[in-house]
Amino acid sequence: MPTAEPSTPRLAVLISGGGRSLLNLLDRISQNKLRAQIALVIASSECPGAEKARGAGLTTAVIPGRIPREKLETVLREHRIDWVVLAGYLKLVEIPPAFDGRVVNIHPALLPKHGGPGLYGHHVHEAVLKAGDTVSGCTVHLCDSRYDTGPIVLQREVPVLRDDTPDTLAARVFKAECEAFPQALAKLFAGWRP
Repeated sequence: MPTAEPSTPRLAVLISGGGRSLLNLLDRISQNKLRAQIALVIASSECPGAEKARGAGLTTAVIPGRIPREKLETVLREHRIDWVVLAGYLKLVEIPPAFDGRVVNIHPALLPKHGGPGLYGHHVHEAVLKAGDTVSGCTVHLCDSRYDTGPIVLQREVPVLRDDTPDTLAARVFKAECEAFPQALAKLFAGWRP
């Protein structure tokens, strides 16, 4: 007897900036390299990423500031969301109990180093260079109620070169993120748990 085809995970992707990670995920989905559907995009402000999401035909909501847990749960349930994906979202997420273990973030460093409040974007790469690290990379992790903590799903390393600037390191790390994020999501959708 054939087994039933598992349903396609419905994602809410939360963004705060340019939307590069969102577009990467959308690209992987359209190429059948990630079985998922982006059912909702939530932006923390009117930003280039929100424009790109609308341009791609995605349902997009702008919800400024920290979203109260109850409001977030209502919005996620209205859109029948299975997973919440933080793709450059800079606000702390108050995770509704029903979504515990189903909120995923990508961070542009090898956690637990160089994580926490204020360590995002170029601030992370500046911290890596200032620390004299020879390796950086990215971390995909399940979220809890704090910044950049929670079980690690997958990490990818990149070398830190002697003449790196925050920009050159950021470009190398983002290339790794483009591979790591869809791989980690596929792992989670297949049932991986910490």
